[in-house]
Amino acid sequence: MTVQAPESAYPIRVDIPYQDEYARWMPLIKWLLAIPHLVILYFLNIAWGVVTFITAFIILFTEKYPEGLHKFSVGFRRWNLNAYAYILLLRDEYPPFSMDPGQYPATLEVDYQQPLNRFLPFVKWLLAIPHIIILGALAIVTFILVIIALFAILFTQHFPRGMFDFVVGYLRWNERVTGYYALFTDEYPPFSLK
Repeated sequence: MTVQAPESAYPIRVDIPYQDEYARWMPLIKWLLAIPHLVILYFLNIAWGVVTFITAFIILFTEKYPEGLHKFSVGFRRWNLNAYAYILLLRDEYPPFSMDPGQYPATLEVDYQQPLNRFLPFVKWLLAIPHIIILGALAIVTFILVIIALFAILFTQHFPRGMFDFVVGYLRWNERVTGYYALFTDEYPPFSLK
């Protein structure tokens, strides 16, 4: 019998600190202010897809994720997380146009793991399907909670803490699953928001 490590020991970690008070009218324009990020992230996503495809074959022959490609991939995911933390009303600070860690309160940490299983890259997408189905349903709940939070922020300047924790949990789970099928780790992600 195998004992699984606690979720906090998972090699992909996401944290977004709670903000005590929000700018009352910012939720109405954040989506507009985020457009430059979304345009850049669209093109970076294409590059990331190519890098992930190439990396699958590199892992097949070497059992290693090249450090430079790993740094780019994690940086892209970090930038993406920062932009979505802003868009989903979790933070008021405008996200930087950067892949570097420590530039924004939202954090994404990914352990660099070696060696990786040489054959898993070709089936991880299949193994991730149960997570993807659940995340699809949770995305709908997250969208509804963000709409409710928008009105809460307009009237009270606060994002209800339970809703905030759920949205952060959704982003955490999503990053773990994405990191799994994007070849960052061979460790299967937990079915958890924590």
